[in-house]
Amino acid sequence: MKKILWSFVILFSIPLCSVAQTDTIAGKTHQLREVTISKDRHQRAMQSSAPMHVLDRRDMLTMGVTDMADALHRLPGITLRDYGGAGGMKTVSVRGFGAKHTGVSYDGVMLSECQSGEIDLSRYSLDNVDHLSLVVGDNDDIFIPARQSSTPAVLHIETLRVPSEDLQPHLTTQLKVGSFGYVNPFMRYEQNVSSRLALSVVGEYTYADNEYPYTLRNVTIVTEDTRKNSRMNSGHGEVNFLWNINDKNRLSGKLYYYDNDRQLPGQVRYYTNESNETLRDRNAFGQLQYQTRNASGWALKIAAKYNWSASIYKDGAYFGSTSESDYWQREAVGTVAVLYGPNNHWAFNYAADYAYNSLNSNTGQIVHPWRYSLLQSATAKYHNGRLTLLGRLLHSLYLNHAEKGESARDMRQLSPSLSLSYRVFPEQDLYVRASYKNIFRSPTFNESYYFHYGSADLLPEKTDQLNVGMTWHDDLWQCLSFQMTADGYYNRVHDMIVSVPHNMFVWTCINVGKVEVFGLDVTGSASLTLAPKHELKASGNYTYQQVENRTNPESPNYRKQIAYYPEHTGSMSVSYENPWLNMSFHGTFVSNRWATNDHLEGTLVKGYQDYGLTVWHHLHWNRHSLEVRADIKNLFDQQYEIVSHYPMPRRSYQFSIKYQF
Repeated sequence: MKKILWSFVILFSIPLCSVAQTDTIAGKTHQLREVTISKDRHQRAMQSSAPMHVLDRRDMLTMGVTDMADALHRLPGITLRDYGGAGGMKTVSVRGFGAKHTGVSYDGVMLSECQSGEIDLSRYSLDNVDHLSLVVGDNDDIFIPARQSSTPAVLHIETLRVPSEDLQPHLTTQLKVGSFGYVNPFMRYEQNVSSRLALSVVGEYTYADNEYPYTLRNVTIVTEDTRKNSRMNSGHGEVNFLWNINDKNRLSGKLYYYDNDRQLPGQVRYYTNESNETLRDRNAFGQLQYQTRNASGWALKIAAKYNWSASIYKDGAYFGSTSESDYWQREAVGTVAVLYGPNNHWAFNYAADYAYNSLNSNTGQIVHPWRYSLLQSATAKYHNGRLTLLGRLLHSLYLNHAEKGESARDMRQLSPSLSLSYRVFPEQDLYVRASYKNIFRSPTFNESYYFHYGSADLLPEKTDQLNVGMTWHDDLWQCLSFQMTADGYYNRVHDMIVSVPHNMFVWTCINVGKVEVFGLDVTGSASLTLAPKHELKASGNYTYQQVENRTNPESPNYRKQIAYYPEHTGSMSVSYENPWLNMSFHGTFVSNRWATNDHLEGTLVKGYQDYGLTVWHHLHWNRHSLEVRADIKNLFDQQYEIVSHYPMPRRSYQFSIKYQF
């Protein structure tokens, strides 16, 4: 009976595939171009010699992604720390390396946080993001700044659009409302001044009181309470331009400002929910990028950036008074990269990045440190159609100074990396890949100087990462497409500095010594065209990782999982797109974790499963489009925590309406 049923499905699908193919060919030109660009981006990820995972706007819609944290959950190998609510800090680590080892690139220029070393990704809205890509190791794109090579993994956030012949103005307006007082208006205006010059202005505002209920269990006593002191009030704006001066020269720039005045809820304790802490984060930066190339195979890329940020922390319950700690960071960065491609098989790149970082504070304990950094990389790449081979050598130099006390030690290091990809069969998209990368991380200003926590004698973390994997893509029929990746990896960290949160602003740093990571990442996706304008999609990923203390065999912590790293994580989504009402069912799961490296009794953070449902509908007329969307988050109303004693919201709702012309 099953064979007969499958035969019927196959025979029924073949003519539908043919009809769907004809309908696609008859579609509008700009829609075809968008699909082609998306397919090329995913194809490059499949062919990459190091693991690369991509989420574009279409992926995020069909997967039911609602915010940056949700998007990161859909990428393999990621461990997320989330304090709950719309304004909760969100940081990520990749494959057990820690959040400080994860670089973040925003439109081609690296973001920085010299104080804590961890980028808070809740600051960046998905509504202005074209696509996200996570690269573990060295990507096949070698024409990059040296700074992008200085971390084991880089999350790329891309927002800029390429100018076109369309000189009409384009406006996108969106309003999101949701549970717990969530309101988020968004606006983006785009104008191609000419066929070569494009301008865009982006603005958004987010408010949420985040007073969501949670359940507190003390043995047999069950108490219902509400999260307090969690209000967020943030806004961000951008001005972008992209100027194709001619066919060989391009100049782009960005001005960015972010301001978030939020309350910090603090840890949940038995029968008390009082907190009077606030934190105001402000960040402004400007960046310019210039790129040119000539017919002889040479290309040049130059970028400059100035970044300013401030953190204003207040504790209104500090022994009957108010304690205030203010921090100001400044950074100036210049980068140059030279690419030479003598033929279709070889390419060479040299890149040099210089950065100046400083940190000031109103507290009496900070020593006002500053740092000069010089990173240089030399890269060679060979490609012959089936084999891709890439080698890189990175030299890192950090010169540390302090105005009022002992400075951290100067550091320098040579870091090699090597990766390869091989197409097994000439006519099939089956690739095997292997990569190795050595890198080190200089301690942050907090780790070196923070009062009661920092030490100027800290050694840098030295890391090695080895990856072996395969990718496969096949169009089984005209209407059915399938792809998968599988990567096994081994990571080793010497002198690892582990940050365990005391609250949302203070982290306790512990030097573990030696950590080893054994892991496996598996991803899969399939797309089935049932009929014209009827498409069924499924995707998922699974990660297994052991992140263990291997410092001292006689220690009671030996071979114990490092705090906050689960052994098992994964996500899934199933969507059905049709002319009436598109639907997506999606979920993530995380296994048990420990809140301490000692695995003390009472510090186990239980695993969870979080499912959601998304429905949306598009209307198009002339140059106008309207999208209406509704999301149910935490569909089954589960109570769980990602960081111990910071409960996440239970079931919640979000509605959005987006208008474009």
